[in-house]
Amino acid sequence: MALKFTAEDVKGVYNIMPTPATANGARWDCEDSVDYVESERIVNMLIENHVDAILTNGTFGEGATLTEPEWRKFNQTVISSAKGRVPVFAGATTLNTRDAIRRAKEVMAMGATGLFLGRPMWQELDEDGIVGFYSDVAEALPDAPMIVYDNPEAFKGKMSPRVYGRLAKIPNVIASKYISVGAQYLADIEAAGDNIVIMPLDSDWYYAWKWAPSKAKATWTGSGNCGMAPLLALKDALESGNESLAYTITMELRDAYKTLFPKGNFHDFSIYNIQLEKTRFNAAGLVNAGPSRPPYQRIPDDVAQGAILVGQKYAALQRKYSH
Repeated sequence: MALKFTAEDVKGVYNIMPTPATANGARWDCEDSVDYVESERIVNMLIENHVDAILTNGTFGEGATLTEPEWRKFNQTVISSAKGRVPVFAGATTLNTRDAIRRAKEVMAMGATGLFLGRPMWQELDEDGIVGFYSDVAEALPDAPMIVYDNPEAFKGKMSPRVYGRLAKIPNVIASKYISVGAQYLADIEAAGDNIVIMPLDSDWYYAWKWAPSKAKATWTGSGNCGMAPLLALKDALESGNESLAYTITMELRDAYKTLFPKGNFHDFSIYNIQLEKTRFNAAGLVNAGPSRPPYQRIPDDVAQGAILVGQKYAALQRKYSH
């Protein structure tokens, strides 16, 4: 069965949504923590501001802390609100293959474009385990495009070029959410070929474009929730070959993000990933992401202050590039 959305279609800014929480969403006894009105508003805001695709229920999308009914109704809200105006890749990550497939079938039946799918992480999966997992999902849902989730902290290891080469043989795997453009990046994109678009973070997009311009077709971000203007300016600069402007925006993004990383490293960021991201979204002022859900609702004050500063600095960039 031919996919309706392939790697050739993956272009532009792919923004991951938070799952907005009600005021009591941080409590263990909250029955339904999702603010569905705000969820719909965020979808419309992103689309009206020219996002290229929406992803749900990654780490800061709190896929791990939503109850089953919350997860279902939230994704229904996002997909129905989008109304096919942009692709929606719905998060279906669980701790095992059977539940992931069950969720995947649900969101595809709702009208999702495809899946945003990390691998089960209770145990670390070896190469055969990773490829086997995505192969099983592809067998169960041959019409479901997949964006895989290559986060070495969340999934206990970085995917190797060999894994990318093997995943590239699975037609459903069309893209990868990629954490850091570093020493392994060129080997990974070579292994992925034309079948998987490796999407760097927005602040790495310029460097991916510098190293391999034909491969840097898309970026993933959460910053669209703080404003799309800087991201659209960066996209336009790269598409037009305006290297000077692309570099300037990249340096501005990196400066804004500095205090998002406690002690300056990704490992410490990952300890408070959800809290940091939702704190900066709220501080930027465009969305009401609400509190984080248990057990990931606690965050030291100094760490939270770093995220607030990020939100404020990004809001300044949003104002700058809105004009």
